[in-house]
Amino acid sequence: MSSIFTRIIKGEIPSYKIAEDANHFAFLDINPLTKGHTLVVPKKEIDYIFDLEDVELGELHTFSKKVAVALKKAVPCVRVGVSVIGLEVPHAHIHLIPFDRMSDMNFSNPKLKISQEEFTTIAETIRAVF
Repeated sequence: MSSIFTRIIKGEIPSYKIAEDANHFAFLDINPLTKGHTLVVPKKEIDYIFDLEDVELGELHTFSKKVAVALKKAVPCVRVGVSVIGLEVPHAHIHLIPFDRMSDMNFSNPKLKISQEEFTTIAETIRAVF
């Protein structure tokens, strides 16, 4: 059975897409820690990020960097943090989180409630500078 991320990549489940290339897909996290919290995934369905081949892992990080640069331009923040935890969905993924304080990166924090309209605006803003 396909992971939820594979279903998002295939367009079976709607998402707020930021960017994609032949091997990667970036979209807003629907349970964000901060505005602009983005997930970057390989299109290849693999559970654990360190099971990716070295070249694939490097390409995933390079694509994530491009997304993070656009994110930093589009969302006011001090930095864009990177986290790889990956317990919720069995599909390798990188969290890119705009933050101003270290505490913004705490996954125990309550998730933001963002309207569809605001998600759409955030995604459009990031895509425009990607």
